[in-house]
Amino acid sequence: MSMRRLRLTEHQPARAVSLSPEERDGLRAIKDFEVAPTPGTSGSFDLTPGSTVGAVEIGSLAVQISPKIPVGNVLFLISYALDPSRWRKTGFEFAERDSLLEAVIPGFVHQVRQAFRPGLLQGYRTQEESLSTVRGRIRIGDQIRRRHGISPPVEVRYDDFTEDIDVNRLIKAAIHRLSRLRIRSSTSRSALCSYDVALAQVTTMPYDARRLPEIQWTRLNQHYRPAVELASLILRATTFEHHDGSIRSTGFLVDMNQVFENFAVVALRDALGLREEEFPQGDKRLRLDLAHSVKLKPDLSWWEGGTCRFVGDLKYKRIGEHGIHHPDIYQLLSYVIAADLPSGLLIYAAGEADEAIHDIIHVGRRLVVTTLDVGGSPGEILGQVGALAGRISTLRSTTLV
Repeated sequence: MSMRRLRLTEHQPARAVSLSPEERDGLRAIKDFEVAPTPGTSGSFDLTPGSTVGAVEIGSLAVQISPKIPVGNVLFLISYALDPSRWRKTGFEFAERDSLLEAVIPGFVHQVRQAFRPGLLQGYRTQEESLSTVRGRIRIGDQIRRRHGISPPVEVRYDDFTEDIDVNRLIKAAIHRLSRLRIRSSTSRSALCSYDVALAQVTTMPYDARRLPEIQWTRLNQHYRPAVELASLILRATTFEHHDGSIRSTGFLVDMNQVFENFAVVALRDALGLREEEFPQGDKRLRLDLAHSVKLKPDLSWWEGGTCRFVGDLKYKRIGEHGIHHPDIYQLLSYVIAADLPSGLLIYAAGEADEAIHDIIHVGRRLVVTTLDVGGSPGEILGQVGALAGRISTLRSTTLV
């Protein structure tokens, strides 16, 4: 079956695109993707992608949604957020590819290679089995209920030292998920296959991306962390599946809002030299009212003990010629008031307007609006992050006066 190819760009409309009903419904299933009938036509639609980028196949239609920044930049944002210290040491750069899917695989293979270099990680896993001999502890309750106290077999529980642990299962699941997609690079296909063979003794898990296992990171498994977190991102990115009769849709889709937020929080925390508890990612909640019924969760916050010293918000949207979006200002103001701070910072991903400072009447609060342009080189982006960290330190110091 020959594939029709449709190339789109994040937030840029495409007019009068012919689609079957199944293709139309498949595109509508993508987050923030607008599909509207083209006026005066039958079977043609105006398409406007949102901030979800990547590739999706709907029957015989292959759709590529390119980010508005270079693909290599997207992969830099992702990789830095996964492990800023390793990125600084190695300076590993993702290959510049036409497709986000084709670009992410070499990076994933690189991280898996680094993780597996000392050998496959092993750990203890609790097993429950019916055995002819006793191993570990007898499950007395199950033995009586299932075997009426008669043995063998014996219902036992024991701890097995094995490669079949969550970190390896997550990596294998990501390899299998990628292998189901249409990958043009023979090098990428071969690399995925070789690591699948290396994980032959590891169970293939049908993970639900909304409920991936949480890994407790220690000095023993820390070297696996970049590979496992990238595997988790791949599992979330490949969960798009839309079924409509005989038409099946699959894809690799990434939400740029989340990519930008993850990068900005981690990079600013790193530049400020803070711990995750001091500069969390949305874990701390503020209360706007005395009854604590109006709860707020700022993107950026700096905590000392139980006191919030700084709040900020992140927006992956462009500041246009008409200036900032007023609801964004209202949102930041609510954070500042809830935290009882004199000022707050609103950071957009890119902008065409100058920086703005808003001194709010009656309440005596100052809201600073600025931008973080993620379209430049990694060095330029991190230079901007360093400057923003300095601004944040200045805003925080005003709360201590």
